[in-house]
Amino acid sequence: MSTPGIDWSRLVAWMAANVADVGEPVGVSLISGGRSNLTYRIDTQARPLVLRRPPLGHVLPTAHDMRREWRVISALAKTAVPVPEPVALCTDEDVIGAPFYLMGHVEGEAVRNRDETKLSPAQARALSERLAEVLAAIHAVDYAGVGLGDFGRPDGYMARQLERWGQQWARSKTRDLPEYDRLAARLHRRLPAHSPSGLVHGDYRLDNTLVRLAPDADPDILAVVDWEMSTLGDPIADLGLTLTYWQDPGDIERSSIPVAGDITLTPGFLDTRRFAEHYARVSGADLADLDFYVAFGNFKLAVIVEGIHARFMQGKTVGEGFEQIGASVPTLVARAHRALDEGL
Repeated sequence: MSTPGIDWSRLVAWMAANVADVGEPVGVSLISGGRSNLTYRIDTQARPLVLRRPPLGHVLPTAHDMRREWRVISALAKTAVPVPEPVALCTDEDVIGAPFYLMGHVEGEAVRNRDETKLSPAQARALSERLAEVLAAIHAVDYAGVGLGDFGRPDGYMARQLERWGQQWARSKTRDLPEYDRLAARLHRRLPAHSPSGLVHGDYRLDNTLVRLAPDADPDILAVVDWEMSTLGDPIADLGLTLTYWQDPGDIERSSIPVAGDITLTPGFLDTRRFAEHYARVSGADLADLDFYVAFGNFKLAVIVEGIHARFMQGKTVGEGFEQIGASVPTLVARAHRALDEGL
């Protein structure tokens, strides 16, 4: 059985020795790939599992750390934050060529596009409110109490984030972009004097959750996934990135950025301002500096997209739809400048 990123015979042997209770693996299929870590469905005799591994090429330092993902979902398994069941971690790169972990398969949907998901206005509002509530639940976790006290360094988090993503840009960039350099300098000058601390997901958006949809009930979020950039830091940075992905009615420019869908245009969805307000009500957070965090979200996403573009240019992506993604980077940089100038 030949699947990019999977050495099937070695995986079967490893699972027989480490997760024999699920029975012999009988099939594998790629769920998502190319933009971030690779995700596969592994069918076994007992039940389906999900395997996560790093991308095939251009892996940046500190990114795509399977051990961190595994550690955080294991810690959150008994909290109010919905996560998939942790099953097993493999750090032996000889098995499939990279570290990986297995988690339980969640019977939910990754919701991205409005033409693929039928929601009534009441359901759309309920789902957007639930998304804010789950984000607040992540930020409310007693991280020391669940064994994540050393998972990051909250003090100085935003300054380190600016430095880290600046370094990632230097490693990934495929062209010179003066407006990026000007943005980085502006963000350094605008760093908030004080910031809260908590567990942060690092890439929180609706399609990094699995949603239960039913015709006669409000949607619910069954699991938050893709924890590869999680750490301890400033929770409002999570909110800023979520709002970066959000598309409001009339925002034509946002529709040209292909890294998130247009589900938020469904009638009934909260717009960015109301979503932020609902999060503030649930969490009690102070959003006085939200414009900075939205600008930072666009900055961070620009760097991430440039990395995806770099992998595409090297022929190291798995999947389709990457030909135009590099054009999004200048747009994201411009949106970050506009957030600093005009606010949310």
